[in-house]
Amino acid sequence: MTLDRRTLIHSAVGAAALTAAAPRFSFAATPGDRRLIVIVMRGALDGLAAVPPHGDPDYARARGALALPKDAILNLDGSYGLNAKLPTFKALYDQKQLAIVHAVASPYRERSHFDGQNVIETGTARVMPTSDGWLNRALGPAGVTDPKRALAVAQSIPVILQGQRPVTSWMPPQLPSVDDDFIMRLKVMYARDPMLRSALDRALEVGAVAGAAGNGDMQSNAQQMRGARGYRFEPLAKMAANIIAAQDGPRIAVMEVGGWDTHQGQGTTQGVLAFLLDNLDNGVKAIRETLGPVWDRTTILFFTEFGRTVAPNGSLGTDHGTASVAFIAGGAVNGGRVLGNWPGLKPSSLYEGRDLAPTTDLRALFKGVLADHMRLARNEVEGIFPDSGNIAPLNGLIRA
Repeated sequence: MTLDRRTLIHSAVGAAALTAAAPRFSFAATPGDRRLIVIVMRGALDGLAAVPPHGDPDYARARGALALPKDAILNLDGSYGLNAKLPTFKALYDQKQLAIVHAVASPYRERSHFDGQNVIETGTARVMPTSDGWLNRALGPAGVTDPKRALAVAQSIPVILQGQRPVTSWMPPQLPSVDDDFIMRLKVMYARDPMLRSALDRALEVGAVAGAAGNGDMQSNAQQMRGARGYRFEPLAKMAANIIAAQDGPRIAVMEVGGWDTHQGQGTTQGVLAFLLDNLDNGVKAIRETLGPVWDRTTILFFTEFGRTVAPNGSLGTDHGTASVAFIAGGAVNGGRVLGNWPGLKPSSLYEGRDLAPTTDLRALFKGVLADHMRLARNEVEGIFPDSGNIAPLNGLIRA
């Protein structure tokens, strides 16, 4: 293999990029050594398909061809169920480690993905031309936060973690694997450059930690994340959880799962949405298993930018809607419950005659998690979400 300076510089850049998740973290100030994982479901999840309100007498009529048959619903309480593609979610619910918030939405009432995601990530009441995310504001005073406290598992830092407080990001490499000889020659070349030497050392370290979740082969792990029907969440979730589980690992992490924009061929027991839900469920199972004893101190928050129409469209899909569903899971969660007020599916109860009507503001969930799990004071929580004084936090989300 012939190495030139340009090749080595590009390799150094790749090594430096991996340092974003170098697992040397120290967050003694985090109450009880708690972990918070935020999973943003981009594309607008159909909450009626994920958590069917099968006890509503109008459910089958309203959903038409997209109504789930009884054998495709995992019953929760007679009123609500989980899609059969979510067995891990059902097990967590039965263990009282999963709570569901139905008919939930941000204050945003239009139907643009870009604007909807802006609102849920900035935590504001309206679209804001800013890259100041609510989770970044929750990290503490600007300039004081350890940049390794929060980790974005993404190619770039999403808006929810952008802001004045420094954070880090990481994704497994998808470049060709390199052998030990190549690494040794890099070490020799970088020996006299403290910055590059440190970047390489930390990159190798995080690669070892993340790779341990998948037999140490980062390249094969990256390849596994491409399945026959699209993106696979499980391998990435497992590698990320391996970093989060470390004693000196990050306390806050953001992950993304996309593809929920099911305009065509959404399906019920099979189809696009069935694959997506199965994909999500497998990823959560991997997180649960990989976190091990840290699971008892972990909360996972799942939410999407808006819901989808109640009735199917002409392509047996659903269009952009309003209210959807959110989940909160983890060993720290006071679960086994479906929260929120159900608006019903009668034609007169739908928002603008077509969507599930919102009855809970997503910010109430965000506030409750920050207050109960991260132990932020009420005035701190209110300062994170401007113009939301009328939105009370959801209480009792976390075990005492």
